[in-house]
Amino acid sequence: MTLGVLVGLLLIAGIAYAWDVMANQHKVPRATSVGGVDISRMERTAAVEKLEQELGDVAAQPVDIRAGEKSSQLIPQDSGLSLNYQKAVDGIPDASLNPFSRLYSFIKPTQEIPVAVDVDEGQLSGELERVGNELKVEPEDGNLELIDGSLKETKPKLGQAVEEGELHEGVVKHWLDPEGVEVEPMVVEPQINDEAIEAMRTGDAARALDNPLTLKGENNTAGTLRKPEISQFVSIAAEDGELRLKVDKDRARELFQERMQGSEVPGTNAKISFSGNDRQITPSVDGSIIDWEKTFEGFEDRVTSEDDREWDADYKPDPAEFTTEMAEKATFDDTVSEFSTGGFSRASGTNIRLVAQQVNGAVVNPGETFSLNGYTGPRGTAQGYVESGIIIDGHAGTAVGGGISQFATTLYNAAYFAGMEDVAHTPHSYYISRYPAGREATVYEGAIDLQFKNTSNHPVRIETDFGNDITVRFKGVKTVDVESINNGRWAKTEPQRKSVSEDCSPSSGAPGFTTSDTRVIKDLSGKEISRETTTTVYDPQPIVTCG
Repeated sequence: MTLGVLVGLLLIAGIAYAWDVMANQHKVPRATSVGGVDISRMERTAAVEKLEQELGDVAAQPVDIRAGEKSSQLIPQDSGLSLNYQKAVDGIPDASLNPFSRLYSFIKPTQEIPVAVDVDEGQLSGELERVGNELKVEPEDGNLELIDGSLKETKPKLGQAVEEGELHEGVVKHWLDPEGVEVEPMVVEPQINDEAIEAMRTGDAARALDNPLTLKGENNTAGTLRKPEISQFVSIAAEDGELRLKVDKDRARELFQERMQGSEVPGTNAKISFSGNDRQITPSVDGSIIDWEKTFEGFEDRVTSEDDREWDADYKPDPAEFTTEMAEKATFDDTVSEFSTGGFSRASGTNIRLVAQQVNGAVVNPGETFSLNGYTGPRGTAQGYVESGIIIDGHAGTAVGGGISQFATTLYNAAYFAGMEDVAHTPHSYYISRYPAGREATVYEGAIDLQFKNTSNHPVRIETDFGNDITVRFKGVKTVDVESINNGRWAKTEPQRKSVSEDCSPSSGAPGFTTSDTRVIKDLSGKEISRETTTTVYDPQPIVTCG
């Protein structure tokens, strides 16, 4: 009985197996899907038609591509990607003849078969390059800055990139996935990362800032710079993807010089002075000064070193430029320059005569700067000066010492034609016709000075003559000829009316203007040495009415 049942069951199974093989021969096996479309047990031609019908527009739909937090898209048909349905179906093998495999096919999960894809590599390459750039995140370098003696850190930020081959493989294989394409990005480190910042913080920056620098000089002097001072000449800069310590040697030198007072004894020029006609000579003295170039050799390495932060300054001779011998041989026979002005009032003449007497006989030695205010000192009633006319608030007035500006103008012009260097001069606020336009000067005790420097190798002696005019003459050795070129007047401005109730001197006014003067200095053979133009703007002189 049992054997008969078993034989019967086997016979039925055999018939079912044979029927299944015959019914599904050359068809797509059970539980088969292509691109999400179920084509199980379909004739292969029909399967191709179904895929074309259901997936026909998929190549026109945008595909999302993600890498980390960045995303991009591409249109497959515009990117060289197309579906080959026939190839996909042809590539599906027939169902196995193994009876157990065929039996399992009734219950096994659906097998997803990828759609065969045709790829135009040239077209796809360009699109993948664009997508790769859109998925890229540039890293941001960190930084370490030295601000007010403290280190301020800017944290670096990681970047990302996608590997070309991985992006290609992901797109070709998975662009039909409804979830899009996911690509694992590569981490891109910034050039200046945490490691570089920490290396600078604990390396060069720490060695530079945390240890004092001491320069030892002669005469028991020494200059020490600590963190606050070192911070003034040390900085951190990002260069070529690296953090580098920068050292401003010029600023470091300034800081050391401030602390090395007394370590240098500069050479002192000889000085000539006169008491009457008797010449008096203050001898020159050769000095010794720090040779900063040699002293600062290897200074950058010293700053970043833990050792060798205390060292001795190197010195070099600083001989006098105008020696005692030169002073003894100096002559004052040539008239180097001479200038005269006139037209002053009696009271102004008193003041001009007094200041001229004070300056008469003054010697300006080579390298010296002459200051009119400094040489004369106070010019008040105690010194015999009287009230006379001045310019105040744009109109005429009076004050003790009035008229001295005429002497200043005369002295300025003598210095001008002697080729002296103009250190400080201030023109009047408005033009005074007895002076050359753009070539005059005013002074005011304690506020406005006239200064010029003797840049020649010969001393000059200032002589003054007072009479109807005031003349200033420079005596010494003539080495240059000086020409003054006035460049005309322009930008004229009209005067305004002004009413004055006290201490009033009426005035018809005068227009203002701009002018310039060019000084040309030549040697005695006629070769030009220098040419310099000075521009002066004169305000209009107001029309003053009294009342």
